Amino acid sequence: MEPVIELTRLSKKYDHYTAVNQLDLTIYRGEVFGLLGPNGAGKTTTILMMLGLTERTSGDVKVLGLDPNQHAITIKSKVGYMPDDIGFYDDRSAIDNLIYTARLNGIKEKEARMQAEQLLHRVGLADAATKKVSSFSRGMRQRLGLADVLIKQPEIIILDEPTLGIDPEGVRELLELISQLSKEEGITVLLCSHHLHQVQQVCDRVGLFVKGELVACGNIHQLSQAINQDSLTTIELEIKHYPASLQAALQELEQVASIQAQSQPNGEEMMTALSISCTEDITPVIAKLAAEHTELYMIRRKGYGLDDIYHQYFEGGETRETALKAK
Repeated sequence: MEPVIELTRLSKKYDHYTAVNQLDLTIYRGEVFGLLGPNGAGKTTTILMMLGLTERTSGDVKVLGLDPNQHAITIKSKVGYMPDDIGFYDDRSAIDNLIYTARLNGIKEKEARMQAEQLLHRVGLADAATKKVSSFSRGMRQRLGLADVLIKQPEIIILDEPTLGIDPEGVRELLELISQLSKEEGITVLLCSHHLHQVQQVCDRVGLFVKGELVACGNIHQLSQAINQDSLTTIELEIKHYPASLQAALQELEQVASIQAQSQPNGEEMMTALSISCTEDITPVIAKLAAEHTELYMIRRKGYGLDDIYHQYFEGGETRETALKAK
């Protein structure tokens, strides 16, 4: 895979405050990469250093093989950046704003208008092309912002909190559009957000950013493995009741490390929820035993989702000293 963004031991300090600390990150062509972290984690500062809009304190940055401190203009011509607060000329129409951006990027007027019309159709704003941007909702402005970064046909687009303030349906449509851009046109997308579910929906890989440090990086499966350090598989099941014969049969399995049982009434009957920690995945074996000794209502192998990962790193969980480096 071809790397298009390479950050090596990148740091940014403001007096005694470290906004970004020794960041190592590689993003590859055509992937959608999510930089996930709470507000103030250093995501925007990292973007500004990548674009040459603020100087780094130390470390190296390569964007499309170029150093932004030396080739900022060239990088900006190949990278589309949509900040969380997009600026437009509100007294001009949507198509006028896009044509203006295109002309600034050296696109001839006839071609600029054609591209602007095509992009407005693609982002769902064709019917609002001649309306003043001052009349646009937040969601419409974000759609126009996406069209604005695409009109110069960039190789990379960087989206900083693109769904901020948009209604759920607008979020869904915008995320679908971002995913299509990557798959159909091979555009590399860096999506910065603190909304974990949105990142999970569209990103190939996720980097977890906390207090200026990348504490983990990988796809959801790899991040799940990173927080499941004891390497145990948890199997959950619901049964009608928990007879002693089943308990004995489960305890005889050498792969079973521990069993937790919780019973609760379900109408006139008692239901039991079992959580069984195993050294390997023996879900079929446990399902067979449960069915032989009682009535089995549900069984599943528990996996760590982004909710668990988010809680581990951002909500008081123990921060890993060694990040998971997954390519």
